Amino acid sequence: MTFTRRAAIALIATAVMAPLPAMASAKIQKLVSPGGIEAWFVQDATVPLVAMEYSFDGGAAQDPADKPGVASMVAGLLDEGAGDLDSKNFRERLERRAIELSFNAARDHLRGSLRMLKDNREEAFDLLRMALTQPRFDAPDIERIRAQIMSGLRREISNPGSIAGKKFMEAAFGDHPYGRPSNGTLVTVPKIDLNDLRAYTKRILARDTLKIAVVGDIDAATLGSLLDKTFGGLQANAALTPVPDIVAAKPPQKFFIPLDVPQTNIVFGGPGIKRDDPKFMAAYVVNHILGGGGLSGRLYKEVREKRGLAYSVSESLLWMQHSAVFIGSTGTRADRATDTVDAIDAEIKRLATEGPTQQELDEAKSYLKGSQMLALDTSSKLAGALLQYQNDRLGIDYIEKRNAVVEAVTLEDTKAVAQRIWGQGALTVVVGRAPQAAVTPPVTATPPGPTAN
Repeated sequence: MTFTRRAAIALIATAVMAPLPAMASAKIQKLVSPGGIEAWFVQDATVPLVAMEYSFDGGAAQDPADKPGVASMVAGLLDEGAGDLDSKNFRERLERRAIELSFNAARDHLRGSLRMLKDNREEAFDLLRMALTQPRFDAPDIERIRAQIMSGLRREISNPGSIAGKKFMEAAFGDHPYGRPSNGTLVTVPKIDLNDLRAYTKRILARDTLKIAVVGDIDAATLGSLLDKTFGGLQANAALTPVPDIVAAKPPQKFFIPLDVPQTNIVFGGPGIKRDDPKFMAAYVVNHILGGGGLSGRLYKEVREKRGLAYSVSESLLWMQHSAVFIGSTGTRADRATDTVDAIDAEIKRLATEGPTQQELDEAKSYLKGSQMLALDTSSKLAGALLQYQNDRLGIDYIEKRNAVVEAVTLEDTKAVAQRIWGQGALTVVVGRAPQAAVTPPVTATPPGPTAN
């Protein structure tokens, strides 16, 4: 590695992590390029770095029903060669200039990140342009990425957390696209071919669903020109398959999947609340009180501190375009799994019946308001948040309004939403050894049945 490249990598790493105290309060502009490409933009010259986050509607929910995993494979291949550059040369171009380019397939979006030093912006944006408009999908790269995905899927066969998480989504959503594993299965991934990859990118990569957030040392005119060069060649409109709205399966339900591993994993949850619901923030506050606050959450105190049933337990809200759930997880010994599930169920029931206390509400509000600045203290964090706000259809002034929205939540709001969301109890998946086998030495793991995929 040359000295110049080492210095560039060190500088971009420092720039990405450098705290920017004024970042969360920086002026957010809505930039429209000469060609009509829109972006949320914060100009900041604190460090010579530009961070961009972008997404296209679609994601894994647009996978063919019989081939889940297409979006995940596309995401793994888009930075593996484009135009006249094969994978080796494309990656060398990125590394030479310490350019960070990546893609990720979420349930509803195909997302990407681009980070570069200010002086390397022209080359960075051009490489992204090539990746989006001229992906190669060379056969050796397809097989290499397929092998990586398959290796991960094989590891998941003996991972109780992965099995429990997949079973939870399957139980919650059934045949709906959200019920299918985003990274595919050992059966479907080998069937994905070049035509599937090209068909997916042709349907998904389009300007009409494109969202962009840019933060860094670049002026509006230069950024507008680069956005046109990078995204202007994409087709105008995506061809998305309609995805229906769905309410997750009603609790309480319990599933047990036998797996001979030392620790039993428990995933629990139920229907949640969508981001555009007027009571979302009240639910967000209640969720923090229940299990989203780490060591201060009710579940942690009840399951870990009072009973010593598990090392940790957490719970969060998960919202998507067409549904939402609350979902939590923990791990424990097989002979304590039943007690752990009972303790979680009891605490959820108590929250739904009694609601939070005024003290809990005040403390949750204080934390959620104070943590806002810490969550947006770097250019990369802010760009990611701005992209998420766009995908959540929040206003460009949401950062300024957010703490007032938190403060407006009343105790009555929290009691009502606690009953609404957590009042039905939980859908629970337990993966591990049967309690009666807990004292038996581990043997070869028993693969889960088809329902665990």
